[in-house]
Amino acid sequence: MEALLPESVFNLVKPGDTVILKPNWVMEGHKYRPDEWEYVITHPAVITAVLRHVLKRLCGSGRVVIIDGPTTEASFSKLIAHYPVSMWHEIAKASHVTLEVIDLREHEWETRNDIIVKRHELPGDPRGKTEVNLRDASSEFWGHQKSNRGYHGADYDRSETNRAHDGHHNLYRVSRTVIEGDVFINLPKLKTHRKAGITCCLKNLVGINTYKNYLPHHSEGGPSEGGDQFPVDNVNARIEGPLMAFLKRHVLRNPLLARLLSPFNTLGKQIFGDTRQVVRSGNWYGNDTIWRMILDLNKVLFYANPDGSLREGTLVNAKRYIGIVDGILAGEGHGPLAPDPVEMGYLFCGTNPVAIDAVCASFMGFDPLKIPSISRAFQVSQYPLCDFNLDDVRVTVGEGEFPLANLPAELIVPCEPQFGWKGHIERQDEAHAPQD
Repeated sequence: MEALLPESVFNLVKPGDTVILKPNWVMEGHKYRPDEWEYVITHPAVITAVLRHVLKRLCGSGRVVIIDGPTTEASFSKLIAHYPVSMWHEIAKASHVTLEVIDLREHEWETRNDIIVKRHELPGDPRGKTEVNLRDASSEFWGHQKSNRGYHGADYDRSETNRAHDGHHNLYRVSRTVIEGDVFINLPKLKTHRKAGITCCLKNLVGINTYKNYLPHHSEGGPSEGGDQFPVDNVNARIEGPLMAFLKRHVLRNPLLARLLSPFNTLGKQIFGDTRQVVRSGNWYGNDTIWRMILDLNKVLFYANPDGSLREGTLVNAKRYIGIVDGILAGEGHGPLAPDPVEMGYLFCGTNPVAIDAVCASFMGFDPLKIPSISRAFQVSQYPLCDFNLDDVRVTVGEGEFPLANLPAELIVPCEPQFGWKGHIERQDEAHAPQD
């Protein structure tokens, strides 16, 4: 694995640096097949190979932190059991480099039938958190009209999410360790994503948050309310949405009541439909909220100082960045928590998240410009994430190099989109159609 990674991509790492490795540790395993995990989270071999390259570049001086904030209902102890943590510490010690492995979360939940029944406080980032406020036009939420019921975050308290994003202020609470780091190495697992189309480098930054209820995932309601929670004003939008909002705010926040009511969630699925068949919670191509949060987080990574202030918004001031995407065994369909495996056989490497995501989407058989987090990234004006357009992106595979627009059809490994995105993000041009 180590030999597959180009040495040149690690030239950004200098002796004495603090280097952050950020895998995708979203969950310990598949949501419905918990014993399966190799196509859900970043493979141990990828992290180990990257770590060895970084240790060589540090030359016995510096620090490495392997870090993530999994989904709050994940068990970190079960997740980390998949990884050779003892070996990582041994090879770092032999290289005279400090190594830490950190769960960034401030809370871990126990759930039953998708209902939170118990909450545990966690220490989080030992160096604390950095709160960043992207005001007005510095945020991609500037000018966005949220629905009458507002944004939905990651917890039952919707009012907290909406106070954090009030039309002028946009608050993000992220790891201070990440912000203080000299080099950020993003190590996502390539998968489809029910809310964002795909999850790759850009989306993987959700994991740098220490507190996720500040993150708007969708706008409540259907089209008539100005929301993107549901694609149409059907019975789910008219009844299920308001009912669940009421229960979350007034009932399910009580752990005892949550335990008592959790069995009834099965009845709710029978009445309103299972999420694997019914579009809800912004799980579709019309989600106009989540891409804004994703791009804001990338601005925070690139430009934020540890005290929450922002550096001058030009790319020369951005944090040093490397992206290495685990696409050897990728995920399609109901990503990110319940995908099906796809044997792609690729590692994708680069130094800009927008270019990497555009390349990865193309190799999956998707049109990057139909995925909002990618297409909108090219249009960011304040605190830009790139200084090129899609036509400038070039791909090197083996000995060949070519523009992304001329990606050979035989290199594409078509992936099934999540059903809320199917028919809306696939490449349509015959020149890139896969060959029989």
